[in-house]
Amino acid sequence: MKPINVGLLGIGTVGSGTYTVLKRNQEEIARRVGRNIAIRIIAERDIEKAHRLADNDTIVTADAFEVVSNPDIDIVIELIGGLTVAKELILQAIANGKHVITANKALLASYGGEIFAAAQQKGVIVAFEAAVAGGIPIIKALREGLAANRIEWIAGIINGTSNFILSEMREKGLSFDTVLAHAQKLGYAEADPTYDIEGIDAAHKISIMAAIAFGIPVRYDKAYVEGITQLSNDDIRYAEELGYRIKLLGITKRVAQGIELRVHPTLIPVKRLIANVEGVMNAVVVKGDAVGPTLYYGAGAGAEPTASSVIADLIDVVRLLNANPEHRVPYLAFLPELLSDTPIVPMENVETAYYLRLQVMDKPGVLADITRILADSDISISAMVQKEHAEEEDKVNIIMLTHTTIEKNINRAIDKIEKLPAMAGKVVRIRLEELRK
Repeated sequence: MKPINVGLLGIGTVGSGTYTVLKRNQEEIARRVGRNIAIRIIAERDIEKAHRLADNDTIVTADAFEVVSNPDIDIVIELIGGLTVAKELILQAIANGKHVITANKALLASYGGEIFAAAQQKGVIVAFEAAVAGGIPIIKALREGLAANRIEWIAGIINGTSNFILSEMREKGLSFDTVLAHAQKLGYAEADPTYDIEGIDAAHKISIMAAIAFGIPVRYDKAYVEGITQLSNDDIRYAEELGYRIKLLGITKRVAQGIELRVHPTLIPVKRLIANVEGVMNAVVVKGDAVGPTLYYGAGAGAEPTASSVIADLIDVVRLLNANPEHRVPYLAFLPELLSDTPIVPMENVETAYYLRLQVMDKPGVLADITRILADSDISISAMVQKEHAEEEDKVNIIMLTHTTIEKNINRAIDKIEKLPAMAGKVVRIRLEELRK
C-alpha cells in the first residue's frame, strides 16, 4: 500500500523522541498497520538541529505552515506547544484535510471544542493521547477500555515536577525552594515552573479527562486550581505520622449537583497504591461502576515515553484512514451532539474531608473555642493531635482531621477561628480524599 507521509512540527524533547522511536521501530510498526509510515518533512526554527536529527530523505524547513499546506503530507504531528501559532497550524491542517496528532494539553483545554468541531466538519481525526500523562495510555483507557462503565471519579498524579518536589520534601526533609532549585538543575522543572507548581498543567489534563469520562465539553475555565507552593515540611511530616501522604491531585467526580473539577494538594492514605507513587512518575485511578477502581502508572513525561503515546496515536490514525468517520471513536468518547451540559460544581459546594493545622497560644479554653466553632459549622472531628512545644515557646500546633463537610462550611469556620485572640497565625487547610469508593 502507499506509504503514509507525516509532517512533524517541532523537534524539542518529544519531537526528537518521536522521530527516533518511529525510525527505530519502523519495521515493527509497518507489521502492525500493513504499510510504511515515514516522517517526510520537519518544521523547526533551529534548522541545524533538525538536520542533525533527520536523515537525507527528510525535508527540513523553518516554516511550519509549509508543512500543513503540503499536499503530499497525510498526517501532521504538532509538538511545538503554546496557544497561538499551534492553534493556527492545527486548524489550517484540518482545513487542508489532514489528520492531526498533538500533545498540546493547554491548547486542547482552552480550545478543544473549536478544534474538534472543525475536525468533525472536515471528517478528519484529532488524536491526543500524549497530551495527558505522557506515556500512560489513559485517554485510550477512558475512551475505549472503560466504555462499558459509568465513570464515577478520577484522581491522578499528573504532573511529574510537583510529584518529584513533594517526594523529595518528604524523604529528605528539604524545603520547597531547595527542592525546586534541585529539580530545575536536574531538568525536571522549567526555568519558569509556574504551570507545574501552581497546578495549571494538572488542571489542563484533568479537564480533558473529565470531558472524556463524563461526556461534557472541556471546561478548564471552571476548574478549581491550587498549587503546592505553600506546603511546608511540618505538614508533610504530620500527615505521614497520621498515616497519609500529600500529593498534588487532579480530581473529577460525578456528584448529585454536577461534576467536580479540581486540582489541589491532597492527603491520601498511605495504604493506597497511588500514595506510593514517587519522583517524576504519574498515576491515575479511575473508578467505574462495573470495573471498580483501576490504576494506570508510568512515566508522565520524557522524550521516548511521550513519543510512545504520539506514535500509538499515529498507528491508530493510519488504521482508521479508510474508515467511515461515523464509525470512529468520538474525540471525547461521546457523540458530539450528545455531550451533556452538566454543570461544574463550584468549589464552595464540594464535599470532602480536611486536614487542619492551627498554631495557638498554650492557654486554657482555646481548644474548647475551636471545637465549638467547628460544631456550629456542622463540622465533626475524626482525629486530633496536639504537638508538644519547646520549653522556650508558648505556642502549640493542633492537628485535626475532619469528617466530610462542605467547603463553604470549612471556609466559614476557618474565618472565625482565625479571629480568636489565641490564634498565632493562619489555619493551614489541606483537603483529604480516601479514594476507596
